[in-house]
Amino acid sequence: MSTKFQTPNTKTDISLKGSIASSVLSPSSLSLLYPPFADISNICLENIAPSVGNEVSVASAVVKMLEKMGVQYAFGVSGGAIAPLWHSLENSSIQVIHFRHEAGAAFAATEAHFTSDRPVVVFTTAGPGITNAITGLYAARWDGAKVIFLSPSTSASQRGMWAFQETSAYTMPSADIFTTGKLFHYATTLESGEQLPEIARRLVLGLARPGGFVAHLSIPTAVQTSTAKTSWSKVNLTAPGVTVSEETVSECAELLSKGKFAIWVGFGARNAAKEIRQLAETTGAAVMCSPRGKGIFPEDHPQFIGSTGFAGHKSVLRYMQQSRPLHTLVLGTRLGELTSFWNPAMIPLQSFLHVDIDPEVPGTAYPTAQTVAIQSDVKLFVRSLLKHLPKSPIETQQSLPKPECEIFSSLNTGAVRPEVLMNAIQQVIVDGSDALIIAEAGNSFAWGNYMLRFAQPERYRVSTGFGAMGHAVTGVVGAALARNGKAVAIVGDGAMLMNSEVSTAVKYKIPAVWIVLNDSCYNMCAQGTTMQGFNNLDIEIPQGDFVKIAQGMGADGIRIETESDIQLALKKAMLSPVPFVVDVVIDPTRLAPIGSRIENLILQNTSV
Repeated sequence: MSTKFQTPNTKTDISLKGSIASSVLSPSSLSLLYPPFADISNICLENIAPSVGNEVSVASAVVKMLEKMGVQYAFGVSGGAIAPLWHSLENSSIQVIHFRHEAGAAFAATEAHFTSDRPVVVFTTAGPGITNAITGLYAARWDGAKVIFLSPSTSASQRGMWAFQETSAYTMPSADIFTTGKLFHYATTLESGEQLPEIARRLVLGLARPGGFVAHLSIPTAVQTSTAKTSWSKVNLTAPGVTVSEETVSECAELLSKGKFAIWVGFGARNAAKEIRQLAETTGAAVMCSPRGKGIFPEDHPQFIGSTGFAGHKSVLRYMQQSRPLHTLVLGTRLGELTSFWNPAMIPLQSFLHVDIDPEVPGTAYPTAQTVAIQSDVKLFVRSLLKHLPKSPIETQQSLPKPECEIFSSLNTGAVRPEVLMNAIQQVIVDGSDALIIAEAGNSFAWGNYMLRFAQPERYRVSTGFGAMGHAVTGVVGAALARNGKAVAIVGDGAMLMNSEVSTAVKYKIPAVWIVLNDSCYNMCAQGTTMQGFNNLDIEIPQGDFVKIAQGMGADGIRIETESDIQLALKKAMLSPVPFVVDVVIDPTRLAPIGSRIENLILQNTSV
C-alpha cells in the first residue's frame, strides 16, 4: 500500500506546494523535486497584454491574449450574447470553425489539441449553448486536453429579470459551471477589464502545467464591449516541471535490476516513445499498453505482449499467469476500469512502480497492492532511469506471448464481417498512410483496440474514460483540421446519427473520413445486455443510407455491402479531396470482443 508524506519544492517565481503518495523504501526514498520547465510557461504578462496606452474592448483584449498564448483554433456555435467576442475572434489570427452543435465543437477542440499540442478555444452563446457544450468539455477534462471555454453571461443590470436565455445565478447552477471544480481547473466571470491581468496569469500557469487544463471564462455581454484600460506590469511566470531526485531514480533502478519486470504504457507516456523503447531493449522487459497507449511502443516489436483492458489481448493474461514479473513499471496510465478491469491477475509479485504527473493516480486502481508512487513527467523519469541501468539487457525474456492476429479471407456474399473490415483498415489506412484513426465509443473501439496494430505513437485515439458517444464523429473534424491532413473516424450508425459534423467539414474543406459500421442497431448494447441475461430490449435503428446523407450535405461517399468491395472503397476514401463517408453494411451477429467489460459489469451487479 502507499503512504503519504510532504515533499520539498524548488523555488520558482511562483511557489507551489504539494504532497504525493509513495511507498517508503528507505528513510530518504522518493523525495521529489520540481525544477522549472520551459514551454509556454515563460510567457510574460507584458507580452500578452494590449499595448500600453491603447484602449481596446475587453473582447479584443481577450482575443489578443489568447493569440499570444498560442491558440490557433476556436470551435463553437455563435449567438447574439457572444457576438462582440465572436467578432473579435473572426478578425484575429485564430481560425474560427463554426459548428452545428456545441458538444461537437468541444469534442473537436479536444482532438485538435492532441494533434497540434496547442491550447484550443471553444465558444458558445448563453444558456443552452453552455449546457450543450458540457459533455464535450467533460471529455476534454477526462482525456487531459488543454481547452479554454469562452461563454457569455447575462449583463448585471438584467440578472433575475428573466432575460432571454438568462445565464446567471438566478437560472443556472454556479457550482462546477462557473466555478473551479470537477469540470474546470479554473473558472471565473470577468466583470471588469481590470481583472484581465490576474485572469491571464492564471491561464498561463494552467496551460504551462503538465497534463490537461480546462478553463472557463464567462464574460457578460455588456462587459465584452467595455473598454480595457488596464496597463499590465511585467511578471515572469515559471511553472514547475515534475521529476524525481537522482537518489529516487537510483533506488527504482535497483528494484528493477533485481529480477524480471514488465512495462505498462499509457497515454500519458506518449511523448516518451523513444525513451521507453530504449528502456525495454536495454532491460529485455515485456511491454503492454492501455487502449489509449497503442503505438507508443511498437505493436510489432518482439517484446510487445499486447494491449490490456477493454478488448485487450489474451496474450497479456497468459504472460501474467506464466511469467508474472517481480515489478511492473507503470508509465502514464491511471489503470482505470477499461485499462485494467482492476483484475488481480495483473498485480506483480512484489510491487507496481507507478509514474504519473498526478500524485493522486498511483495506488488508486489497486489500493491493496504494494505501490511505489513516483510523481514525475514520464519522459524525464525514463531518461534518468536509463542512466542508472546497465547498457546490456539485464534479462532478456524468451518466448514472450504475442497478441493474437486473425486474418480473414474476403467473401463475395453476405454482410461485411467487422473483422474483415478491420483487416482492410490495417492494410490500407494504418500501414498504407500516416492518417490518424479515432474510434468511437461502443463496438467501434472494441474492434479497433483488438485488431488494429500501430508502430508509431499518436496514430490512434479512443476516449476510454468519459466514453461519450459522438466524440469520434465530431472530433475527427478537429483532428483533420489541426494536422492539415487525413483523419479517420471508425463509428457506429448510432453515433453517426447522434452528432456528426459532416456539414462543418464540407464548409471548411476538412478532409475527414467516416467509416460507419452500419448494423441497424446499438450493437454494443444489444450484445452486452444479452450477455448479462437481458433480452428483448429495444436496440434497433432503421437502416440509414449515410452516403445519401453525406452527399446531400456536399460530401462524397461509397456504400459497401460485400467484403470484396472494401479495399477499393477505402482507397477511394483516402484519395478523396473532400470529406468522405464509407457506409459499411455490417453483419450484426459477429460478436465484438467486449466480454471482459460485460464480465466486469456482472461482477458489479453481484457485489454491493
